[in-house]
Amino acid sequence: MIDQIETNLYKLELPLPENPLRSINCYLIKGHERFLLIDTGMNRKECLEEIHGDLSKLSVDLNNTDFFITHLHADHIGLVSKLATGNSRIYFNKIEAGHVKRQGFWKLAYPASLANGFPETEMNRFLEGHPSRRYGPRADIVFFLRSDGDDINIGDYSLTCIETPGHSPGHMCLYDANKKILFSGDHLLGDITPNISALGILNDENPLMDYFRSLGRIYPLDINVVLPGHGGMFNDHRKRIKEIKRHHQIRLDEVASILKDNRSLTAYETASRMPWDINGKWPDFPVAQKWFATGEALAHLIFMRNRGMVNKEMIGGLWYYSRKL
Repeated sequence: MIDQIETNLYKLELPLPENPLRSINCYLIKGHERFLLIDTGMNRKECLEEIHGDLSKLSVDLNNTDFFITHLHADHIGLVSKLATGNSRIYFNKIEAGHVKRQGFWKLAYPASLANGFPETEMNRFLEGHPSRRYGPRADIVFFLRSDGDDINIGDYSLTCIETPGHSPGHMCLYDANKKILFSGDHLLGDITPNISALGILNDENPLMDYFRSLGRIYPLDINVVLPGHGGMFNDHRKRIKEIKRHHQIRLDEVASILKDNRSLTAYETASRMPWDINGKWPDFPVAQKWFATGEALAHLIFMRNRGMVNKEMIGGLWYYSRKL
C-alpha cells in the first residue's frame, strides 16, 4: 500500500505475515536522478511481491536506487540483498555491519539466553522459526558505512544520520532539519513501545540506559512529523518520549517489587512474573514472546544493577539477580 506523505516522499506499507507487528513501513524519496529507499521488509515472497508492485507504480528504477537501513533486524534489512543492484549504495551503521556479515548476534544471544534462565528446549524451538534467521538477507552485502552526523542528500531532502542505540546496538535515525521530518525506524513508535532487549549484548552494555540517552538526543529536535518503522506517523515526539519513559519507569518499579517478594531470580523467572499484554498465562505464551519478554526483563535488571539497586551472581551456570537490602 502506497501513501504519499509530501512531494517526492512516499510510505510503502509491506505485510509481515505471522508477525504480531503485522506490517512494516518503508519510505521512498524521489530525487532528481536517483531514489532512496529507507528499510526494505523481510526477505520473503509476500514482501518482495508487494514492494516490487509499489516501486513499479511509482516508476522506480532499481538501477538508480540507493538504500538506507535503520538497523539489523530482518524486517528492516531482509530484502536489501534482492533489491539492490551493482549500481546501488546501501547505507548502514558501522556497529552492526559486522553482526550482519557474521550473524554474530546469535553467537552472543544463544549462550546469553541460556545463562539467563531461558530453557534450552524452548531456545532451540525459538531459533528454528525466528524471522531473523529465516528471512534475513541472503547475499553478502557491501555497505557504505555511516556515522553520527553524516549527511545523505537526495533531491530536495537533506538527511542527517543520528545514532540512537537502544532497540539495537547501532540503530540510526534520519533527520531533515529543513523539512522537520524524523525517519525514526524502531527508535520511536507511536502505537507500541520499542522492545529493549539485553540478550545478545556484551557484559558491559546497558541497552536501557543507551535508549534513554538516545531519547534525550531526539527530544530537543524541531520535528513536525515522525515517520516510524511500524504504525502510523505522529506529530508530538516530545509527548511520546515522555510516555515511553513513564512506561519504563513502571517496568522498573514492577521488577523492584518482584525482587522484593523473591530472594533471587533469573531474568527468565523475573519476566514470567511481570504483566504483559498477551492473553493467557506465561506457560502458554508463544516461545518468541517469552524470549522478547526475557530480554526486556534483563535490560531492566542490568539498568537497576548499574544504579546499585540489585546484585548479580552466578549460581550453577545461571545468572541470578536479587534486590539490595
